[in-house]
Amino acid sequence: MVNNYLINSLNFTALLIFYIFTMKGTVKFFNESKGYGFITNDDTGKDIFVHATGLNGEVLEEGDQVEFIEEEGRKGMVAAQVRVVHD
Repeated sequence: MVNNYLINSLNFTALLIFYIFTMKGTVKFFNESKGYGFITNDDTGKDIFVHATGLNGEVLEEGDQVEFIEEEGRKGMVAAQVRVVHD
């Protein structure tokens, strides 16, 4: 049997890491049929690649405000755990 305290601790740690490393950006473009696009990081102004696998079911449109973390991809940094920010 899995210890519930351990599961809760791991969930809390994952959330804490997400909020510490979360970045904000604006969708530059996203091609749904090809499954990729770019997000402009609001802090650095740099574009970061985003693949459909990093969207967690979100649908991106040009101009959407998003939160994400950066992860090392095969060819450099990619946006992951992307969430659209709804005001």
